[in-house]
Amino acid sequence: MLRRLTTLEEEAAVMRAEAVRWHDGRVQAADEAVRKADEALKAARLDAAEAQRTLESVDARAAGLWAEYVHKVGPVAERYGRTKPPAVIPRQRGEKDAIDYLEEVATKVKYTAPARPLTVGVKAMFAIFGLVGGIVGAVLFRVLRNNAHVPGVPAGTWRDALPVVALVVLLACPVLAVVGAKKVADRRGVGLDLSTVVTVLVTGLATAGLIVAAAGLGS
Repeated sequence: MLRRLTTLEEEAAVMRAEAVRWHDGRVQAADEAVRKADEALKAARLDAAEAQRTLESVDARAAGLWAEYVHKVGPVAERYGRTKPPAVIPRQRGEKDAIDYLEEVATKVKYTAPARPLTVGVKAMFAIFGLVGGIVGAVLFRVLRNNAHVPGVPAGTWRDALPVVALVVLLACPVLAVVGAKKVADRRGVGLDLSTVVTVLVTGLATAGLIVAAAGLGS
């Protein structure tokens, strides 16, 4: 019995030592797991902060590109709304990130289509602008000149300035015709060169001069 008790005591000591080693191992493993979890949490917080900074940077770049696009195309962009459209995930994402898509958008925004060449029909249309400008200028000139000489109105009134105003209007209408032709050319994507501008301006001035001269001879 004594030998048996001695043997049992030795076995119990071995089991207690094994239990202590197992417990210490579990504690060490748990401490290691906690340490790794803390490191992963710290890394996740850093990644989240970096992602937030990237998000803010991308949003700012997108807002800048949208403002540049709206400034470039004008009212056409209002079909998408006055503010920047909400962000969406591209249908074909592939391996690109947000910066790559922003670079593509920046390239498209900065792209300017080459102006189409002027044809004979387009030049004739611009000449009509000058013709209409000259006619309008001549008509306004005659109206203002006629109102400057009204029987019964004493001299020294505002009507004395009407001849000068009439001359300014006569010269301004062909210039306004050039401005209108420029707007039409920009809308049609056609380059308005110097010769076309001179054509519109000369046509308007010549038309106005001829009408005024003819009206003066007739009177």
